[in-house]
Amino acid sequence: MFSRRLAVLLAVAGLAFVAGQAAIEARPGQATGVVASITDGDTLRLTNGLRVRLLQIDTPELGSGECYSRAARTALLLRAPVGSRVVLEADPRLDRVDRYGRLLRYVHRGSMNVNVALVRAGAAAPYFYGGDRGRYATRLLGEARRAKSARRGLWGACPGTVLDPESAVETSQRRQSPVPLAGGGRCDPNYTGGCVPRYPPDVDCADVRALGIAPVRVVGRDPHRLDGDDDGFGCE
Repeated sequence: MFSRRLAVLLAVAGLAFVAGQAAIEARPGQATGVVASITDGDTLRLTNGLRVRLLQIDTPELGSGECYSRAARTALLLRAPVGSRVVLEADPRLDRVDRYGRLLRYVHRGSMNVNVALVRAGAAAPYFYGGDRGRYATRLLGEARRAKSARRGLWGACPGTVLDPESAVETSQRRQSPVPLAGGGRCDPNYTGGCVPRYPPDVDCADVRALGIAPVRVVGRDPHRLDGDDDGFGCE
């Protein structure tokens, strides 16, 4: 009798958990996805093939030579690593898809609002396209002002950058400063010849090439698995 009662209680608890998860995932304007790749500082791709443009922020264009463009991509990679599960939040005040077919979303990873975190770190600037302000606009602008005052991220690396949330951010073309990395330091000591981000999170050769440091020499364990042919060099 006790075993049967316990089984019933566990079954009810399990159903309640599943129902709760379904309610979370079915909440209007929200969905979940898994990060497949990071395109640049404000765009990522999911494993289902959908592209996501982070709402209400902007970063220097990767490949344009703009100051901090590669560092901005690294900043997003660190906050939404490949393989991580994220929650995508639409804003009812704003468009849901842009002219390129990308989803326009706030990205959450755990308790972190990635859009806000990037602006706080100085890796992105608020961008209210067409003057439209979404639900986090006030918070984004406040974080940007504090980051600029503290000269964090692009505000310190790219002197003269103007904080204008009505326009896309524009930085000067100059040598980029590395973004501070997680894991207790800037560079993984297992590599030389360039600053490979400390593991974890994992990065691949596409990330290393985007940083402009390929090839790199492997002098330790190769936690990122960059040296596929075991010749001592990664991402040749």
